[in-house]
Amino acid sequence: MDLEKSAPAARGEEPRGEGCLVVAVRMPVRIVVLVLVVPVRMAWDALVVAGRFLNDTVLRPLGRASLWVARAVFVWPFVGLWRYVLVPFGKALALLGKVLVALPAVWLHRHALTPVGHALLWVYERVLTPAGHAVVRVLRGVGAVCAAIGAGAYAGLAWLTRYLVVVPAVWLYTWLLAPAGRAVAWCVKGLVRLVSVIVTGVGTVLYRIARILFVLPALAVWRWILAPAGRVLAVVVREVGEALGHAWRVAGRVSLAVGRFLGAVFRWVFVEPVRWVYRSVLTPVGHVVRDAVLRPVAEAARSAGRAARQALSSARASVRRARADFRRTLLGQSPEPRPADRREPIGREARTLGSRTTALTKD
Repeated sequence: MDLEKSAPAARGEEPRGEGCLVVAVRMPVRIVVLVLVVPVRMAWDALVVAGRFLNDTVLRPLGRASLWVARAVFVWPFVGLWRYVLVPFGKALALLGKVLVALPAVWLHRHALTPVGHALLWVYERVLTPAGHAVVRVLRGVGAVCAAIGAGAYAGLAWLTRYLVVVPAVWLYTWLLAPAGRAVAWCVKGLVRLVSVIVTGVGTVLYRIARILFVLPALAVWRWILAPAGRVLAVVVREVGEALGHAWRVAGRVSLAVGRFLGAVFRWVFVEPVRWVYRSVLTPVGHVVRDAVLRPVAEAARSAGRAARQALSSARASVRRARADFRRTLLGQSPEPRPADRREPIGREARTLGSRTTALTKD
């Protein structure tokens, strides 16, 4: 209290006037808040310290150890395998391939294949090409001679073939084979006609026999036995179907009447009494309960809620004021912020854009 009284005096401020009621209420509230807040804050600080200690002494070292173990188990073996095994092995394979394959191949291409290729090209250009041209000329002459000989031989063979084979064959076909073929064809046609007449007669006889033995009896059985029996059976089936349909419709009407009767009985025995009780008894009672009990209870609950919210708001404001007073008692009043000095001229010394003098050059 002495500190609170001396702080305004030290700042040169006049103490504000406060009533005795404010002072009488402030002290108990501050005491209660202090008693309630201090254990909570101490518990919170203890939890924070314990959490930081646990983080610093257990969780962080455990995480670092887990990270180191993970690196030692999963990362470092693969890095070592890649760095000290696969990379040297690959370099050795590359060097071995270069020494055993690339360099011999380059030497062979440079000192063996290239000279041999140049020599083969010289032989091709200087020897094979002229020889080939000479052989082609010789073959062309030989081909021309052979073509002339072949043309003469072909003409002779064609003349011999025409007069020794074609002309006798045409004469033989015209005067011997054609008449003989016409005679054979006439005989074959006559034989076919005879066979067709015989087959037609036999077929007609078989048709007559089959018609008399099978078709006419079957037709008689169908016309005089099966067809009348089918008509009678169709009539019986039609009548039975119509009887079933009529009985089905009558049974439907009877079932509808019975259902309506049972529905009316159920309605007048159960539904209408329940409806009457709901309309005449439960609804008025519910309205009375709503108007006499529920609405007053709800209004009272809302009023209690408003009062509780107001009380909580007042208690929260008191707690904030108590915390502020407690902080001011322990730490002192925080200095009020001073307006920043922007070094701007005030009043008549303000800067002007139209005058030749400014606040800096003005005497």
